[in-house]
Amino acid sequence: MPAPKKILIDCDPGIDDALAITLAHGCPALDLVGITTVGGNVSLELTTLNALKLREFLGFPSVPVVAGSPGALVASRIDAAEVHGFGGLGAAVLPEPRLPAGDGHAVDFIVDTLAASPGEISLVAVGPLTNIALAVRREPRIMEWARDFTILGGSYTRGNRTPAAEFNIAADPEAAAIVFGAGWTVNQIGLDVSLTALANGPILERMRGLGRLGGELLIPSLEFYGMTTAHDGPAVHDALAVAFVADPTLFEFTPGVVDVETAGRFTSGMTVIDFNLRGRVPNANVARKIDVKRFWDLTLESFAEAAARLP
Repeated sequence: MPAPKKILIDCDPGIDDALAITLAHGCPALDLVGITTVGGNVSLELTTLNALKLREFLGFPSVPVVAGSPGALVASRIDAAEVHGFGGLGAAVLPEPRLPAGDGHAVDFIVDTLAASPGEISLVAVGPLTNIALAVRREPRIMEWARDFTILGGSYTRGNRTPAAEFNIAADPEAAAIVFGAGWTVNQIGLDVSLTALANGPILERMRGLGRLGGELLIPSLEFYGMTTAHDGPAVHDALAVAFVADPTLFEFTPGVVDVETAGRFTSGMTVIDFNLRGRVPNANVARKIDVKRFWDLTLESFAEAAARLP
């Protein structure tokens, strides 16, 4: 088998971030080398605490967790506590961590980690893009050093924070504009695709068989996240970005030019995506479709592996 792909996750845990981290830890195709946190779904203090709780609960104590930016570059800070719960993990209650976060700032950790292994590490951002924008500004060569760069964010149709804007982009539109305009190709997975991969009743039933992982993390967080029926349930947005790194063939992409609205009264944070390139060089590969069955097979197999590794 090929060597696992190294992955560095910038996140704001968050229920779906917790699922993404669990997937990255359990997937045999991936090697989780670091987690950086940003203020987003809840405050930076809580997103970092949740990442530390997840590290100890899942059992990967040697993977660094480093805190980053508490809020947006320019905009006032927003959160999604009404979606994720005031603690960020819904109804899941994990033990307090014994190990602290790593020293320094997430931006420095991102730059230094990518510099130490050029071309080897996939960078994945599933929260507001503040840390990534600051990292690009500090050291533009990270765009060459990253094996690839994938985000969960935006939409080519409509938003969820506002009618126009998806939360991760709306939380820091200026940072997103910097990231998309920096000169690399962003693998963008947006709401258009993530809202098709739902944790419905049959999926949750499969999770219930995963022992403590299902009973203490997956089920209480997802049931808080949204009501489930036989065919409907909450989307697991961030997990899709990690799944892409594990198996890019799960997705269909179209090249596009992505601009981020930073000034609109009603449209701030909107990703304006043009698939008619008109001679322009695309700055993104935009996900248009996912094989939902294969996604859940990969995800649940990885969850089962993570469940078997619980300390």
